[in-house]
Amino acid sequence: MLDDLEGRGELLVVEKPVSAKFDVSAMLSLADDRAAVRFERVEGSQIRLFGNLLTSRARIAMALGVDVHEIQATLTDAVRQPIKPEVVQDAPVQQVVVRENVLSGLPVPYFFERETAPYITAGMIIAKDPEAGLGNASYARLKVLGGSEAMIGIAPNHHLAIMARKAAAMGRPLPFAVVLGAHPAIQLAACLYLGLGDDEMENAGALLGAPVRMTKTITSDLLVPAEAEIVLEGLIHSDRAHVEGPVSEYHGMYEDYGSGLICTFQARTNRTDAMFQVIEPGYHAEHIYIAAVPIAASLKAQLSRSLQNVGEVAVTASGSGRNDVIVQLRSPRPGQARRAMAICWGAVSIIKNVTIVDDDVDPWDLAAVELAKMTRMRAERDVLIVDGLPADRSEAQEDGGVVAKIGYDATMKAGDRRQGYDRALPPLEAYQRMQDLLAEIRPDLLP
Repeated sequence: MLDDLEGRGELLVVEKPVSAKFDVSAMLSLADDRAAVRFERVEGSQIRLFGNLLTSRARIAMALGVDVHEIQATLTDAVRQPIKPEVVQDAPVQQVVVRENVLSGLPVPYFFERETAPYITAGMIIAKDPEAGLGNASYARLKVLGGSEAMIGIAPNHHLAIMARKAAAMGRPLPFAVVLGAHPAIQLAACLYLGLGDDEMENAGALLGAPVRMTKTITSDLLVPAEAEIVLEGLIHSDRAHVEGPVSEYHGMYEDYGSGLICTFQARTNRTDAMFQVIEPGYHAEHIYIAAVPIAASLKAQLSRSLQNVGEVAVTASGSGRNDVIVQLRSPRPGQARRAMAICWGAVSIIKNVTIVDDDVDPWDLAAVELAKMTRMRAERDVLIVDGLPADRSEAQEDGGVVAKIGYDATMKAGDRRQGYDRALPPLEAYQRMQDLLAEIRPDLLP
């Protein structure tokens, strides 16, 4: 994918040595959604670094090999039609094995001024439920503390935290693996909101159209993607804590979560030519879209179980890819808009605002959504505010674990307007004549 982006002029290759302390972060922030970046030399490391890969829906479509309008259907089909992984012995990700000072030599960046250590931000976490033995993939940040030690930041309600507590109750740490540089389809599958025990690698196989090639880690029975760049193998210790200090969140501000859990690493395996992947955290494009697109697809799947007329679902960039949802309904019946709001709030606690639109409104087009709210919604009838709903700890306005949430019903209602909702536009034949004329005199202005 990096080669393809370079061919399109969308890859910035930085040859000059840069510091991992803030320089990498500053360049990724500057390039953001305009270019992927590959750093050839990061001071103190022999490993190249890249970031800003999945910074838009267009990039995600490119990674999946589909058109932009096919992304959601592709992801929801992958949830419905999983393909089991294939276990292999000869894995490129195990060409090099490091067992001492596992994290040393990695180009882990310091990102933001008030953070107190470098962070691994693109680590896909693979673990297994210690009771049921079912696999789980997710994301969590890792604050590097030393040669083989880090702090892992996990919200208490996330599946990984639940599994770590189960292991602790059994008197042992939880084995886990941190995967860096897997196929983008695998990374996206790990962001789907599924049930505890649902295996995201099976969904990744559906996205790839073939089983994900997995290999057994060298220190446990966990399976990891065989073609990844780097894998870190370790243990999460629920009985050991570290006070994290300020850390950036998806909304672009700092949070102070108190203590996180200590994890230790027994081994690192990687390709001989491995690259270290980074996701620029905070309010930056890749951090937004790697969550927004899978969350939208997960919601579409949830909504479709109860409502037969669900169209496209969008999770907006302005809502940091997590808080603000737009749901398209085809010819909604009375009460369906509010039912859809309730399903969204119940499915993903991080969601705060939900807007319901008709199927003639593109939910990814915020201008079209705002126009629908201005022309189809009456505040006293169509705005629903519910206080005291559960919120993630990352919610900027949460208080005691809850927050007020708001829903907007921006769908058409019978009898609201005497002339209906038809757009005032010239006839189609006039458009066609003028499009032909425009093609002759100013083809660069063609839509």
